[in-house]
Amino acid sequence: MSISTHVLDATTGRPAAGMSVTLWRSTGDGWAQVVHARTDDDGRITDWPSRPGVHRIVFATGPWWQDQGKEAFHPEVVVTFTVTDPDAHQHVPLLASPFSYTTYRGS
Repeated sequence: MSISTHVLDATTGRPAAGMSVTLWRSTGDGWAQVVHARTDDDGRITDWPSRPGVHRIVFATGPWWQDQGKEAFHPEVVVTFTVTDPDAHQHVPLLASPFSYTTYRGS
């Protein structure tokens, strides 16, 4: 199936459009970049490739907040997760503010 994400600016409740996001996959002795993209106007990235193993999504929150005219505590948010079923869709939402964030396994 695939991996997707949805990033929301928790201070406004609006999508975090244009955020730089990179998907990585563990190689056992490091990380290999799988794909890089920017969130769309709705704050989403859809249909990234998925296969079993440990993955990591890196959200470039610091530069995005700087573009919004705000100082951020976290220069990036890294979410590491395991894919066990290649046929299951993995959705990894991020609710972000300049000084905190929340993520969870979505549907």
